[in-house]
Amino acid sequence: MGSLVVRSDARENRERILAAARAAFLDDGSTSMNQVAQRAGVGAGTLYRNFPTREALVFAVYQDEVERILSAVPELLAELPPLEALRQWTTGLVDAMRRKHGLGDALGPATQQAITEQTYEPVIGAITTLIEAGQRDGTIRADADAGDFLALTAALWRASDERSPRMLALILDGLRPESGA
Repeated sequence: MGSLVVRSDARENRERILAAARAAFLDDGSTSMNQVAQRAGVGAGTLYRNFPTREALVFAVYQDEVERILSAVPELLAELPPLEALRQWTTGLVDAMRRKHGLGDALGPATQQAITEQTYEPVIGAITTLIEAGQRDGTIRADADAGDFLALTAALWRASDERSPRMLALILDGLRPESGA
């Protein structure tokens, strides 16, 4: 029983650290590890046991964000028509990419490459699920491709908050089947 409590406490500490780091990095990308530990209410030893370097912590924050975005697909499809689910999901992805870009200085080139390699296939899989749902209900054209969609939306995280929704609307309009062709 004691080991279950320890594991539960360790898991809770890790979650608190990730939540505190996510919030701290959004406020200020140069937040120190000690500031994250204070914000999470844990000691420096606990922080470094979970995340031995600042880069490891930033990487974990980003991975956690991607997992959350990927896990949203089934819920979005249950609640919304596929094209609207794709719009909302893409908006979340763009927000995460903006945050990742803001943390880029904290990540070395090797870690940035690892993030790209680890997240590409799962992101393509999520987009494929959303597109195929729209293809089944006839709201997304049959030749739509997840890789093409991701390449087109890559520009969105670099666009201003004002421009990004308009650009996404144009991309999504391009997914609609041609009428009367």
